[in-house]
Amino acid sequence: MRLLREQRDGLRDRILAGHRDAVDRQHALGKRTARERLDLLLDEGSFTEIDMYRRHQAHGLRIEEQRPSTDGVITGSGTVHGRRVFVYAQDFTIFGGSLGEAHATKIHKVMDLALATGSPFIGLNDSGGARIQEGVMSLNGYGGIFQRTVQASGVIPQICVVLGPCAGGAAYSAALADFTFMVRDTAYIYLTGPDVVAAVSGRRPTHAELGGAEVHGRTSGVSTFVHDDERGCLEHVRYLVSLLPASNHELPPSGPPRGAVTDVRPRLAEIVPVEPNKPYDMRAVIAEVVDDGAFLELHQDWAGNVICALARIDGEVVGVVGNQPLVLAGVLDAAASQKAARFVRFCDAFNIPLLTLVDVPGFLPGTEQEQAGIIRHGAKLLYAYCEASVPRVQVIVRKAYGGAYIVMDSRSIGADLSLAWPTNEIAVMGAEGAVNVIFRKDLAAAEDPAGLRAALVAEYGDQLVHPHFAAERGLVDDVIDPVHTRSAVARGLAMLRNKHRQRPQRKHGNTPL
Repeated sequence: MRLLREQRDGLRDRILAGHRDAVDRQHALGKRTARERLDLLLDEGSFTEIDMYRRHQAHGLRIEEQRPSTDGVITGSGTVHGRRVFVYAQDFTIFGGSLGEAHATKIHKVMDLALATGSPFIGLNDSGGARIQEGVMSLNGYGGIFQRTVQASGVIPQICVVLGPCAGGAAYSAALADFTFMVRDTAYIYLTGPDVVAAVSGRRPTHAELGGAEVHGRTSGVSTFVHDDERGCLEHVRYLVSLLPASNHELPPSGPPRGAVTDVRPRLAEIVPVEPNKPYDMRAVIAEVVDDGAFLELHQDWAGNVICALARIDGEVVGVVGNQPLVLAGVLDAAASQKAARFVRFCDAFNIPLLTLVDVPGFLPGTEQEQAGIIRHGAKLLYAYCEASVPRVQVIVRKAYGGAYIVMDSRSIGADLSLAWPTNEIAVMGAEGAVNVIFRKDLAAAEDPAGLRAALVAEYGDQLVHPHFAAERGLVDDVIDPVHTRSAVARGLAMLRNKHRQRPQRKHGNTPL
């Protein structure tokens, strides 16, 4: 037994240490090893490794000459803030982290365990892609990962962390996950690499140009969060996990009450200009409404005209959607609609109440948007809100015009509680535009068009967009003083906490894609 223990311990020590030269090369690239990353992600001493001794069984093209333990991926389970998660971390020091049959089977196993136990699943990606020597078995391995990802969607939170290459089929792990993190300068996601692009187009892009963190954080929207370094990235993952339920069978973890139901925030009366066209930062409004001014914003650099964030109000987790007047005046366009729709669907899947802060002049007009499918993409957001069964509170901060008012969780599509500030203007369009349409002939024939227009604009405002117009018709439940927004929202969410809506029986809806 002593000899067997020595042999076992010696093998484990060699596996844990890794190949010294390969580890040095990984550090030289500015990257940590897979085990160092798991140490940062998980609570100290909590990791239980599975399949440490797994080795590939492939033959051909001399691959049988190298059969390292772990096969390039570390899998198992640990805790984050004391809560159970399942993880894998690809090891770039072994076969470049490439995915073969044994590698994929290890990932399949922990994915199955995560789903069976109702625990969040986190993948740390650093891989050159499919292992070419294993041919179709590598592709089959990816298919098994994607099939499990889809089956777990809406059941357990799934987080993809890209810390190196994530090429070829692996890119879909990032696209299918609920949240995707990337690190600048070292993380890349693309389906076809620079060599293939050069062969087809004649121009060879850099890795960063093709699929770097800035590309996916600002342009494509694939990356939910972008960080400067691995430590900050993994700390951010831990914070995100602290806000999420373990599965769709649980509520998000609660914190201690913060006295929000009686809180008064005088600054809210100063942040938002009365003039409907004057910009301000909606983030400042959110900071006054949520606990400690702290919120986790998703896709901060993509589709900035809408804000999506996770926060707490009186200790309870809430999803916040808000128009951002600083960007494109807060209009909804194709990208903003997609961004908000997916966030609303995530919150609904995982029992996270929704707070919608509305200040929207409409959908972005123009040929470019129409051809880009603004109707189809706007329908995604409309569908997401109509389908959501979690508690939903709407606050109309200033203007809410046209179809965009409807889409931003109006009472007509199922908001449980609609509140409005005295600055609210809810109408088909703004007063100036409405007068120009309705009284076009009168204005053209008038001796003093400017004077007539001013009078008609005032009349339109007095009759159709005065602060209590919607409230008188039951479309707004209360017109509140801005300083009481935090307390009114907290009371509303508390009132709705036990909400339950029975959905019609069906296989699934046909959401616009």
